Amino acid sequence: MSAPPLFGAGDPSADCIADSAGGLTFDLDAPGLPDTTGDWSAALVLRRRGSEEEAEEVRLPLAPDGDGRLRAVLPSTVALPEGRWDVYAASADAEPRRLVPGLADLRSLVDRRPGPSTSPLAVRIPYATKHGNLSLRSWLRGPHAEAGDLLLSATGLTGHGRLYRVQDPAAWLSGAVVEARLRRDPSVVRTAPVTAAESGAADGADGQDFTFTLRYAELAEEWHGGLDVWDLWLRTADGTASARVARILDDIADKKQIFTYPAKDVDAAYAPAQAGPYYTADNDLSVRVDERPPAAR
Repeated sequence: MSAPPLFGAGDPSADCIADSAGGLTFDLDAPGLPDTTGDWSAALVLRRRGSEEEAEEVRLPLAPDGDGRLRAVLPSTVALPEGRWDVYAASADAEPRRLVPGLADLRSLVDRRPGPSTSPLAVRIPYATKHGNLSLRSWLRGPHAEAGDLLLSATGLTGHGRLYRVQDPAAWLSGAVVEARLRRDPSVVRTAPVTAAESGAADGADGQDFTFTLRYAELAEEWHGGLDVWDLWLRTADGTASARVARILDDIADKKQIFTYPAKDVDAAYAPAQAGPYYTADNDLSVRVDERPPAAR
């Protein structure tokens, strides 16, 4: 005997609660909840977008929570590869159905400061897609260089950051540099020295904080028209380890359209140019060098 439908005709919705360790709890509306002592089963299904591999699917058991709803838990210890994961509800042999977002309690993600560990940092942020469905953006990074305040001047960018998931942050940062890698030719790099906050200082008692200043003129030396993008990495002095500079420790899944920064004029040898930082679709920090628009008349 097949199980009865888990949901009615309407789109099933899920509330999400995030914890500071990177875990998520999903609470689903389940009208007409069937008798769980029978042959009924249900699962919350995560499917990695753009993946053609069947293995790129995670199934989490759904169980009644006692209030007429179903609950599934994604612990931080469950590995979820980086990417965008669409969220479904599945019951028995029925085709899984996309979930729509309900209420989201993401307060624990705001200004999140993970504890000491050398395991990869797990970050999962639920969000509504442009079609109104529920999806997750997942990151799994170790080491991780979290971007903080960005200060812009006429000549360049001064950035503040914090290093996570290394055994000895102060030693890792000793002599480190921020490396700008030209996306169209990754062999072309420009570096800026890193100033690490001394352990015990008021603004960096644990030695994880760092500051760097990147001059736009150095990036514009390689510019010959069109758009150049420089991706920013934090690299050890000996070059044996690096971490992409990104901003992922908050509740904003897509920062590209929210954190915007003005471009500054740069006198490039090829032509008048402009440069400025931005966050990519993956919330990684990069710098654009492009043609300066003509002055308004």
